[in-house]
Amino acid sequence: MDRTSQKTSRRPRADSLRNRTRLLEAAATVFAAGGPQASLEAVARQAGLGIGTLYRHFPTREALFEAVYRHEVDHLHDLAVRLAEGDEPVAALRRWLHANVRLVATKRGMIEALQLGAHGSSELKAYSFERMTGALALLLGRAIAANEIRDDIAPEEFYRILIGIFYSQGSPDWQPAALRLVDVFVDGLRKR
Repeated sequence: MDRTSQKTSRRPRADSLRNRTRLLEAAATVFAAGGPQASLEAVARQAGLGIGTLYRHFPTREALFEAVYRHEVDHLHDLAVRLAEGDEPVAALRRWLHANVRLVATKRGMIEALQLGAHGSSELKAYSFERMTGALALLLGRAIAANEIRDDIAPEEFYRILIGIFYSQGSPDWQPAALRLVDVFVDGLRKR
């Protein structure tokens, strides 16, 4: 085996993986405060790393936006899996939907930045759609199997409703209104 193939087949070092995670978490925080115009230097500083380390992991601003977007989508998917393991089915669905609303409300600037990252990438849109509808399918499936909610709404339809709620965030009291809409919708799905 030559040197090139040895290098490409090697797993990333543990410190490199930790640095990547620190950069993603720092970027989410910095983008939440500063939106898509936030400086990459601020991200590196927040992570306690140098700008060179940031660029080794994410060579462009768009690469960082995309990685943060994927990280947040994966976090929400993993949350759905954890909730499905323990909570009562409708409560788990409601908690997951509330977590989505809180993410959008508390990380508004980050969401604006992430939309830029997702805008041009059909692969990223497909990835997030698959992960989010997969999470919804898991939670809806449990509630349907428990005979607690109706079975006539597909995860894809539910996700589109959730996106509609996110895009209605115009006023300062958006988050309580969105949480209320989510609750009304979930209650409307319950079997009586």
